[in-house]
Amino acid sequence: MSSAWNASDVTPDGAAWLASAGTYPRSTLALWGERPGAPVVLPCGSVFDVVSAPAIFGRRMLDRLWDEGPGSGPVAEFRGRMLLFAAPGTAQRLPALLEWEEWGAHGRDGGDTCRTDAVPPLLCHGTGDAVTVPAPARGGPAVLPSPAGSAADAFPAPAGSAPSGRPARAQGTPTPPTASGGGPTALPAGDGPVAARSGSRWLVAPDTRQPWLPGPEVLLWAAVRAARSAVRISIFPPADQDAKVYDVSRRR
Repeated sequence: MSSAWNASDVTPDGAAWLASAGTYPRSTLALWGERPGAPVVLPCGSVFDVVSAPAIFGRRMLDRLWDEGPGSGPVAEFRGRMLLFAAPGTAQRLPALLEWEEWGAHGRDGGDTCRTDAVPPLLCHGTGDAVTVPAPARGGPAVLPSPAGSAADAFPAPAGSAPSGRPARAQGTPTPPTASGGGPTALPAGDGPVAARSGSRWLVAPDTRQPWLPGPEVLLWAAVRAARSAVRISIFPPADQDAKVYDVSRRR
């Protein structure tokens, strides 16, 4: 069983999958090896897209995916938003599906009268976008292998990179630069208790190099059912809301 609301840590294989989204995955893994409590910014569009939903609505979507559907890919919470990792291309397709099915906040006519069962605005991040992903660990000892002779070596080093075991100095990388001009961006306030206070955590942590990722049709299905259930759910959350767990073995 993998804890959802009691967040779990990312496995080494899951970290390797996340890092592969960037141009310099070895640098990202090396950073996490030194600072396992550091969130970083990663690009979307090639390895994954991300659908960002308001926290409460995102939780309802996640419940629908696990209670009635196929499960989910990795899911994170960051600063009051739920980040659902989806198959590449979802960010472009999902808004069109919502509009076609008239499930947008204002319906197809674009009027100002919001439907009570409408899907709230979803932020879809795809090609050309980047998202901040929570730290792979919650401020404890490093759970990732050392860069040398580990998952980091599964990805080729870029030309002119530093020797194995040291972060490569990226030149001209399209990912957001650090103050020194290269490599992944680590948020300075991401370690340990600070991350917990900011609401940064993995709800369904990456645990494999090839996680199943829902596509636009699956997320449309979850959003529609979450919207329909919203008008029937009390505004008061259940007392055991933090005890929710999901069996990741069910994930496709």
